[in-house]
Amino acid sequence: MKAALFGGIDAQVSAVSSIAPSLSARPRPYRAAALIALLAQLLFSYRLTIPTKLMFDEVHYVPAARTLITLAGPRNIEHPLLAKEIIAGGILLLGDNSLGWRFFSTLAGTATVLGVFAIVWLMLGRVRPAVFAALFALFNFTVFVEARIAMLDGFMAAFTLLGIASLLWAMRAETARGAWGRWILGSALLGLAVAAKWIAAPFVAYAALGFVIVRLVDARRSGRSVFAALNARPTGGTHRHWRGMAAIPAILVLGVVSIGVYFATFAPAFFYTIDPLTWRTLLPFQATMYAQQTQVLPSHTYQSRWWSWPLMLRPIWYLYERTDGAQRGVLLIGNLVVLWGGLVAVAACLYRGARARDLRLLAAAGLWIGSYVVWIIIPKSIGFFYYYYLPSIFLCIALSVALDHFGRRRQWDMAVLGGCVALFAVFYPILSALPLWGPNSFRVWTWFPSWV
Repeated sequence: MKAALFGGIDAQVSAVSSIAPSLSARPRPYRAAALIALLAQLLFSYRLTIPTKLMFDEVHYVPAARTLITLAGPRNIEHPLLAKEIIAGGILLLGDNSLGWRFFSTLAGTATVLGVFAIVWLMLGRVRPAVFAALFALFNFTVFVEARIAMLDGFMAAFTLLGIASLLWAMRAETARGAWGRWILGSALLGLAVAAKWIAAPFVAYAALGFVIVRLVDARRSGRSVFAALNARPTGGTHRHWRGMAAIPAILVLGVVSIGVYFATFAPAFFYTIDPLTWRTLLPFQATMYAQQTQVLPSHTYQSRWWSWPLMLRPIWYLYERTDGAQRGVLLIGNLVVLWGGLVAVAACLYRGARARDLRLLAAAGLWIGSYVVWIIIPKSIGFFYYYYLPSIFLCIALSVALDHFGRRRQWDMAVLGGCVALFAVFYPILSALPLWGPNSFRVWTWFPSWV
């Protein structure tokens, strides 16, 4: 069965990759995106219900989702409600079982892969690098594992990636109406990302900063003043990006929509049987959440420091025990081709982008930097490798953009993808909870002492 599975995967990868060259001359991304979405959803859904028991942080979020269904009262108050509301929706739709808990996570994983595709396509206007970026994300172990567990990070990442893609899509609009509609959509999606997990909040500020930077670059190229670039309502050919949108109204809309959507997701809490929220307690409750987030926690077996995550020093066993009739394991670890190759790509994009003043290269590096640096600043008492989930996704973008820029004629992207798929095949048994041959099976995949 496993041979058949990976044979099918390799065939689909070859089919999807072969689309890129033919579409490069006449870009038509939708067919490629549809094939990637199908491949991702099939891969994430295969044997989704194993293990049938709760694993790792599902023990927190599934009970919180059950409580939301009954509206019994607050639970797991250190995080916003949206991701737990989505898990609750899965339970209501498919039952209180492993399929119900995890089904919407697979959709979030597929949306994340498509978000990567869309961002690279909108940045570069080329299908081939967008395809490879999406495939790097698909075969990056972190995306696969998080797409098959009922945790918060998968939903946060999906809304963040789709929100960024929508804001980039707004840049390409031919009319002010189209630009505003896409901008509002992106703002709402970023609000939903924050409502899933607070770590997405900096991306609202990054979006505003990016708008201003692009507008200033446009102004410099067109010879307009800074004041005119930021405050006029450009139409026609005055500006290349976000036609018909002035900076101050755009930033205000970004903030108002994202904040409004965020607070709207707390609506169920107003109907709790015990300690319901009110309009007077909604804002103070945010302070309570912050206090819970920053409390000093006891040490944990799998805790790690922020500087160790890019080096992949301490992965996390989400599951390693005998369950469902066999010894099984689920290890959250990164694909080393993406994690370590992506770091080289970030450095290359940053260096070349700064020298050539290429905003696309700088943006590819900046997405990783912006998502990673916040973990250096925020006051968390202990850290875990899964905090690196969003940066690990942005490495896929940097890697694809760098390969497209530096190795387009050499087809280095195919070689890198081959390495990704090969490692995915090697680690698949402990990414997907396949039956293992005994309690010491983990030694096959724990290549370094700190991985045990």
